[in-house]
Amino acid sequence: MSTLLLIDDEEGIRKVLSLSLRKDGYQVLTAENGGKALEAFRRNLPRVVLTDIKMPGMDGIEVLKIIKQIEPDTEVIVITGHGELELAIQALQLGASDFITKPVSDEALSIALKRAEQKLEMKRRLKEYTHDLESMVKAATDELRRRYEFEDKLIQASIDGIVATNEKGSVLIFNEGASRIFGYSRLEAIRGMDIEDLYPAEIAREIKEGLYGRKYGEEHIFRWKEINVKAKDGQEMPVRFSGAILYEKEEVVGSVGFLQDLKEIKRLEQDLIESERLAAIGQTVAGLAHCVKNILYGLKGGVYVVNTAFKSNNPEQLKTGWDMVNRNIGKVSDLVMDLLNYSKEREPDYQRCFLNAIAGEVCDLMELAAQEVGVKIIRNFDQAIGEVALDPKGIHRCVLNLVSNAIDACHFDLDRKKDCVVEVKTALEDKDTVVIEVSDNGCGMDEEVKNKIFTSFFSTKSGAGTGLGLLVTQKIIKEHGGTITVESEPGKGSTFAIRLPLRENV
Repeated sequence: MSTLLLIDDEEGIRKVLSLSLRKDGYQVLTAENGGKALEAFRRNLPRVVLTDIKMPGMDGIEVLKIIKQIEPDTEVIVITGHGELELAIQALQLGASDFITKPVSDEALSIALKRAEQKLEMKRRLKEYTHDLESMVKAATDELRRRYEFEDKLIQASIDGIVATNEKGSVLIFNEGASRIFGYSRLEAIRGMDIEDLYPAEIAREIKEGLYGRKYGEEHIFRWKEINVKAKDGQEMPVRFSGAILYEKEEVVGSVGFLQDLKEIKRLEQDLIESERLAAIGQTVAGLAHCVKNILYGLKGGVYVVNTAFKSNNPEQLKTGWDMVNRNIGKVSDLVMDLLNYSKEREPDYQRCFLNAIAGEVCDLMELAAQEVGVKIIRNFDQAIGEVALDPKGIHRCVLNLVSNAIDACHFDLDRKKDCVVEVKTALEDKDTVVIEVSDNGCGMDEEVKNKIFTSFFSTKSGAGTGLGLLVTQKIIKEHGGTITVESEPGKGSTFAIRLPLRENV
């Protein structure tokens, strides 16, 4: 039930209207003048006020003004007499919702009250909508603020440097990672620096082209690459850089760059390279010393036998001692040549030659040595291989090393019942590749030995080899752009395969 304040100085009118209003469902408060009306209004704050205009003392216009000051949403209906249209208009200008004239008819009163109730309802809904809208705006604003703060913390907490610019290339975002790399504070960089102040000329030019020249949809990603940027103190800082041009509704709005500090990584890489270099030097010196020591033992043994032969005047013993000296002088020569070949950077001396002829020469050269230890050399040459472009001396040395090793593998095999065989095979694998295979059925190798055969000074020949032969072979093959592989099984033998790309021109 709504409360309504009825104000009129005539008691009869107050009683008649009160009866009518209560029938319409209102709780009616009455006042006979403006002063009492305002007291009642302040106590009860009725939503609707029905007031006479002309009253002794405070009139209805004055009551209307004060009520609107106290509670602007109150709907005030003024009652006027005939000929008081100007007062009615003044009341409407002051915020009255309606006016009715005396004598007050039930129909006119009902219409005026209905309009007042409709206005109250509209105000209520508008207030609710406004409240809801304000709540939604506040929630959205809080969410936007939370996201902004989160993204800002994310950017600032990033270990990588992040630099974002506007569409003109001026710095807008410069996080702590960027400060660590460049040495500038955020205050110095933001709005005060340009991409040309931070990046190398080439990178700055590419970004500028992206900002000014490229259209939406064109490539706008700068892939990761290592570059050097200049820090505030002039120091060159190695970084990995990537970036992108930023668009909004197909319009360029700026750029972003990501930088990873490589200074510590580069320092560790240099330390690792230095450590590996020192380790390699130490390993090489130790291997070389071991190899020289073995040769010296052989030379000393040979000299001892020669001296003994001289003292005893024994020609056979003299020959044996002299052979030992010659063999070890040959080892010194081989060692020196292997070291020179391995350490020297060279391009293959390509010449037109026949691969089968090179393989045949090696077989001829090693035939006698193989026979002396009971090994048979089998030649299996692909006659389809014609003249090719190779470094004949280099390839000859490679095949010689492999055949020599294969004969030794058979000679060192403890199984004396085998018919030891070394097969030298050539083949045209395809129109671009030739293959040289050297196989034996000797002692073979286990996985541990296979993993070491291409390292320096590793040998299974107990001092009979320099430990550099396969290393030199591998180097020569790589210089040709080829590959060398090995398959081996203990007790069953090994197969080394060299694959060489064919060149059209020398």
